[in-house]
Amino acid sequence: MTPEHLHHLLQAVAGGGTAPEEAMQQLSGLIEGTATGEFTPDNDLVLDLDRAARCGFPEVVYGPGKRIETILDVFSRQHAAGQDSLLTRANPEQLEAVSEAFPEAHVNPLARTARLSQESVDLGRVVVATAGTSDRPVAEEACETLRWMGVSAELIMDVGVAGPQRFLSRRHLFQQADAVVVVAGMEGALPSIVGGWVDAPVIGVPTSVGYGASLGGFSALLSMLNSCAANVTVVNIDAGFKAGYVAGLIARRRSSPA
Repeated sequence: MTPEHLHHLLQAVAGGGTAPEEAMQQLSGLIEGTATGEFTPDNDLVLDLDRAARCGFPEVVYGPGKRIETILDVFSRQHAAGQDSLLTRANPEQLEAVSEAFPEAHVNPLARTARLSQESVDLGRVVVATAGTSDRPVAEEACETLRWMGVSAELIMDVGVAGPQRFLSRRHLFQQADAVVVVAGMEGALPSIVGGWVDAPVIGVPTSVGYGASLGGFSALLSMLNSCAANVTVVNIDAGFKAGYVAGLIARRRSSPA
């Protein structure tokens, strides 16, 4: 049930055209109707088609461990329901299968994503910046998530603190952003630097890039969590999707009419 359907139902009850008991019957099936499919050994999918109505965006497919048949089933059902699809952390075989089944899908091997969008919009603006080129796969995942959400994503590469003049020469590109996603490994210092130059929320993404003492991204994670820049918040290690999704929510909310 979409918000529009719920609004019409409530109006009908208020106007006397629908009895409260009838409305209760319709609402009682709301939770049950959110999931489609029944688990069997051959069907391991219970798809939440109502998530877009509840949360604003459809269910996203996390690739690891998923059968190709399951992924294609999700894309097919979402497409039939008029919803966009996004696959993350996919392996090459999964990406190839999606590309063959849905030639119109956008596949990004570096981001390990595939997205199927039925219309393109650009609401808001998010800048995604990387400390180094080794951080690009995570940044690409954030960008693909934003584009799936219909948000304009601008990728700015290699502005890490080892060469601070690189950020300063491009800091004008960060102006007027609704949110900024900063992807960094090693010591994870870049979000604090960016946070001191922009008036937007900064979402730090620690990556597992770095030598032994980086501990697979934990050093960058702790550095970002300890940032003294008040506008910096942090997501999990290598969580490009999560950062992109949160930034997209911020950008869409800020760009929507009051």
